[in-house]
Amino acid sequence: MTPNPTFKPTLILHGGAGAIHRSTLPPDLWKRYQASLLSYLRSTKHLLDNGARALDAAVHAVSLMEDDELFNCGRGSVFTTAGTIEMEASVMVTSVNGEDNISDSSETMKRGAGVIGIKNVRHPIQLAREVLIRSGQDENGDPLGDKSSGGSMHSQLAGPYVEGLAREWGLEFKPDEWFWTQQRWEEHRRGLGKRKGKMQGQVHGEMASDSELEPVLGYGFPSQGTVGCVCLDQWGDLAVATSTGGLTNKLPGRVGDTPTLGAGFWAEMWELDGNDADPVALLTRQHEGMQYLPQPGQRPYPRAGSKSIWGMTLADCWPDLPHFLRERLASETDVDFDTTRALLTKSFVDEKPKSLRSQKKRRAVAVSGTGNGDSFLRTAAARTACARVRFSERRVSLADAVTAVAGAHGELQRSAGRRWGKTGEGQGGIIGIEAEIDDSGAVGSSLRRGKVVFDFNCGGMFRAWAEEGVDGGDVEHVMVFKEPYK
Repeated sequence: MTPNPTFKPTLILHGGAGAIHRSTLPPDLWKRYQASLLSYLRSTKHLLDNGARALDAAVHAVSLMEDDELFNCGRGSVFTTAGTIEMEASVMVTSVNGEDNISDSSETMKRGAGVIGIKNVRHPIQLAREVLIRSGQDENGDPLGDKSSGGSMHSQLAGPYVEGLAREWGLEFKPDEWFWTQQRWEEHRRGLGKRKGKMQGQVHGEMASDSELEPVLGYGFPSQGTVGCVCLDQWGDLAVATSTGGLTNKLPGRVGDTPTLGAGFWAEMWELDGNDADPVALLTRQHEGMQYLPQPGQRPYPRAGSKSIWGMTLADCWPDLPHFLRERLASETDVDFDTTRALLTKSFVDEKPKSLRSQKKRRAVAVSGTGNGDSFLRTAAARTACARVRFSERRVSLADAVTAVAGAHGELQRSAGRRWGKTGEGQGGIIGIEAEIDDSGAVGSSLRRGKVVFDFNCGGMFRAWAEEGVDGGDVEHVMVFKEPYK
C-alpha cells in the first residue's frame, strides 16, 4: 500500500560549471541552454507531480541531457587525448523517512553506484541505475539467481565488463559516430595544440595566460560540464543522478569525481539526537561555554545572556519560541540563566504535547557537483558538504555547507592554492536538496517542502529549479550567472 504523500516534489538540475562569462556566451547560445534546461525541468517535475519516485525522475532528467549535444555527457561528451570518448555516471538514494523505507528494497543495501570508462552505451546514467538496483542478493544476503543476472554488491564498475552487463540488461547502444560532435572535436584539436604550445613555452620559461588555457572556438569556455539532477519525491525519497564525459583531453583511463562516492555526489539521512531538538539542552551547552566556530559566510551565535540568542539559536529547534518569550520573558532587563532555564524547562515539559516530545526527527540531504573533477576528488567535496551539516556541533544548513565548500574562497578554491585562476583547478559548483521530518509526517493537509540550494565559485553554473512563489504556485528559474543573463 502506497503511503500518503508528505512532501511537495522538489528538484534542481545543473548543466555544467566553469569559466563561463558573458563575453563567451552569446545570446543565441544562452537561449539554447535556457530552452533545454527549462524543458527538462518541466518534464521531470511533471513526473514527480504525478507520483514518480525520486530515482526514476532524476535518471529521466539526466537521460534527456545525455541526448543533448549542448552538455558534456552522453552524445555531447568531450574527447580524451587519444581522441576517444570515455563516459562516467552515478546515482545515489536516501529517504528522510529512514533508509529502510526507500521505495525499492534493493536500494537500501547499496545506496550509491558509479560506472566508469563507458563507451557506446547511449545512457550511462541508466547503466548506473541498473548497477544500483541489481544487488544480486536479497535482504538476508542470499543469492537471487537469474532474477538479478550479473548483479553484485559492488558500488563501482568499469569498462568492457560493465558494458557487457548493459547488453544483458537490455540497455541501448549506439555506434561511435552517434557520440561524435563537431563542437567537441574542435575543442579536442584546439586543446592538443595548446597543450603542445604550453609545453614548448614552459621549456623557454614562459607561462600561459588564462585566456590561452581556454578554448576559443564554439562555446568559448572549458568543457567541465558534468550534468546532474537532485530530486525529492512526494514520499520523502531523495535521489541524485550525475553524468559526464569528463575533462576535455583527459588522459585515457582517468577516473573523475562523477562516479566516485563522496566526491562528485552524495546522499544520506540521519536521526537528530536529543540535543538537536531540545532547546534547553542547546541553551545549557551555550551557557557552559561550548564554542561554536562559524563556517565561512555564517554568523557566529552570540554568547548566552545576549537577548538575540533566542531568535538565532533556539528558534531553529523550537518554532513557537518567540511567542513563549513574549509571554514569559517580556521584561526589558536581562534574566539570569538559572531562572531562564527553569522557565524554559517548565514550558517545554508542560506546554509541549507528550506526542511531540517523543517524536523522532530526521534530516536528509543530497548533492551533485560539477566543475574541475580532480579538485572535487581531492577535497571529497560532496561528502564534505554533507558532513558539515550532519556533524557540526550547532545546526548548519545545507546552503551554508555548500557555500563553505563550493562558494567563493571555499574549500574547492583553497585546494587550488597558487594555481587558482591559472589552470581551472578548484572551479566548480554544487546543487542539492535538504529535507526534514518527524514521526508525525505532514501537518494537516499541507505538504512539507524540501529546500533547494546551490553555490559556485567560478564564472557560471548552468542550473534550473522551481521554488514556491508568494501565491503558493511554483516559480521556474533557469540561470547561469549569479545575476540574470542580460
